[in-house]
Amino acid sequence: MDLVFRAVAAYALVLLFTRVLGKRELSSLQPFDLIILVVIGDLIQQGVTQNDLSITGVAIVLGTIGVVQVLVSYASFRLPPIRPILEGEPVVLVDHGKVLDRNMRRERLTLDDLTEQARQNGISSFDEITWAVLETNGQVSFIKAQG
Repeated sequence: MDLVFRAVAAYALVLLFTRVLGKRELSSLQPFDLIILVVIGDLIQQGVTQNDLSITGVAIVLGTIGVVQVLVSYASFRLPPIRPILEGEPVVLVDHGKVLDRNMRRERLTLDDLTEQARQNGISSFDEITWAVLETNGQVSFIKAQG
């Protein structure tokens, strides 16, 4: 039963870690970031399984994390008020050509970051944008102005 409690605690810590880290960082992983994620995964594994290296222990941990993931997904689906906590919320970065500095700062994005994303979407000026939205997966969606 100890493995189950440790797996649930590790899941909660990873969920908290991803919320604190922010959408921008998760969407733009560099090679060093990938290495850090592997190290974090190894640390979590060590903390959850400790000295239990048995197949049974691994199965218990994997099963627990799987069940918790399904429960969290179901809770997010059935309880809309907790969805922003579990999945995050889209954030408007540009409104009718005007960059919303407060939202940019909150998401730790620079104007260069946003400009790069706009260029990659074939947008040369913020005047062409009705809305730019930082989605929950870390990608920026652009709604172009009509006309």
